[in-house]
Amino acid sequence: MNTTLVADALRDGLMVAAKLAGPILIGCMLIGLLIAIFQAVTQIHEQSLGFILKLIIVMMFLMIAGGWMLQNLQEYTYYVFELML
Repeated sequence: MNTTLVADALRDGLMVAAKLAGPILIGCMLIGLLIAIFQAVTQIHEQSLGFILKLIIVMMFLMIAGGWMLQNLQEYTYYVFELML
């Protein structure tokens, strides 16, 4: 195994991590922005409001796209194990 293969595996791992975490983080960021605007307009500064909505978004995304995420992670794991052989 040479350094090129290791660098490629590392780059692919970072891309898989970004592909799996990106949609969840973007969804949480948008919800956080909407909650911040709502709280600024209404003067309601309840911290649990933002936390609960973010938790719901993450759970919904995991229920909807969990299979796709697992499949991508499995493909990358198989790829890494093939490189080790």
